[in-house]
Amino acid sequence: MNQKNIVHQELVATLKKKSKKAKAKIWEDIATKLSRDAQVNVGKLNKHTKKNDVVAVPGKVLGGGEITHPVIVGAEKFSGSARSKIEGVGGKVLSLAQLSEQFADGKGVRIIAG
Repeated sequence: MNQKNIVHQELVATLKKKSKKAKAKIWEDIATKLSRDAQVNVGKLNKHTKKNDVVAVPGKVLGGGEITHPVIVGAEKFSGSARSKIEGVGGKVLSLAQLSEQFADGKGVRIIAG
């Protein structure tokens, strides 16, 4: 088993544990969706969010399109351009593990998948 698969499996397990501990089903839902390898462009985030929304992407955020307002995005991966665009408008990029720590109860977190 390669390193990528081990890290992926550890993330899924961590999110499932967080879901049970915090009694927040959103983290289990995200763990389940991670197997689909979603890819979401920042343009889609822009279209489906408003200023300061908190979003979980169960996969990778790509740099296609533009984002015009700050959001907090947790994802498994970010392309360099996606990271730059989100941070460039005052947003934050987090790993899914970091997002699940900062928003343990899952309240206010939306899932956007590909």
